[in-house]
Amino acid sequence: MSESRPHTLFSFGTLLDEQVQIALFGRPVPCSPASLTGYATSPLPITDPAVIATSGLDVHLTLRRRHGAVVEGGVLHLTDEELAAADAYEVDDYARRRVRLSCGTSAWAYLDANPLRSAARIVIVGDSIAYGRCDPRGGWAAHLAAEHIAENETEHRVFNLAIPGSTLLDVSEQTPGVLPPRLPDTVLVAAGINDSAVPVTAPQDGTDSLARLTECLASLAATALAHNARLVVVGPIWLDEARTDDYEGLCFTEARARALRETTRSWCEENHVDHLDLWQPLHKRADLLVDGLHPTPEGHRLIHAHISALRR
Repeated sequence: MSESRPHTLFSFGTLLDEQVQIALFGRPVPCSPASLTGYATSPLPITDPAVIATSGLDVHLTLRRRHGAVVEGGVLHLTDEELAAADAYEVDDYARRRVRLSCGTSAWAYLDANPLRSAARIVIVGDSIAYGRCDPRGGWAAHLAAEHIAENETEHRVFNLAIPGSTLLDVSEQTPGVLPPRLPDTVLVAAGINDSAVPVTAPQDGTDSLARLTECLASLAATALAHNARLVVVGPIWLDEARTDDYEGLCFTEARARALRETTRSWCEENHVDHLDLWQPLHKRADLLVDGLHPTPEGHRLIHAHISALRR
């Protein structure tokens, strides 16, 4: 039997209550004071009777991003079983993610399950689809920026730093240098489709860039955490391989795009990282792809509508 691993969990609410700890873990757990910079709290109504019965409250607190703010709390030291009990206690409005504490160390924390709803300063890194190629209005990212900034012009910002042709490896290498001056709290990564391409002249050359995806994602996760930002990975859109079997000397296929989609989604699930699936909005809609790969302006609008719905 494997030995239980120690876990650190930042809490600012009911999990700090000794009676709640006894109910969940069977004991008061070790706790040390800690704070979390870049967050503020807001009330969250609770409807789960079991959670209300354990905490004695029908309104809990949730974290939202706010540059310069600080939330005081504590770090709980938990076993595997106790962390699982904490997961079960938290309602679906929360998601367990890694955060960087004010002291510089990392810990788990329960954040808003919707990563974009709680974001303030968003940096987008990615490829030509995120860049907005084939849409003079800037694509889905520009629509997202307009909507996000309109909600709170004082605090909300979106920086689209996507570069056409980028692979996920390119993005993982470029991102550390572009984050500091933009003070992001959310890093949205929309890349990978170029990693799925293979040369038309040598489609089976013994190398597979998809195999490096998880290493690049892990690097991006570490970069985001170092800047106290939440990583959000955007999955690929559907492509029309009837028009991408020889795309500027490269071959893009639906099977490879599906493999990219599954690899990123599985990695995100295993590593408690947010994943936005964009496959369905343009699925089988070849008319909404200019060249089989890049969305038309209407295609970008539909992608944004899908993302916007996920933000609510």
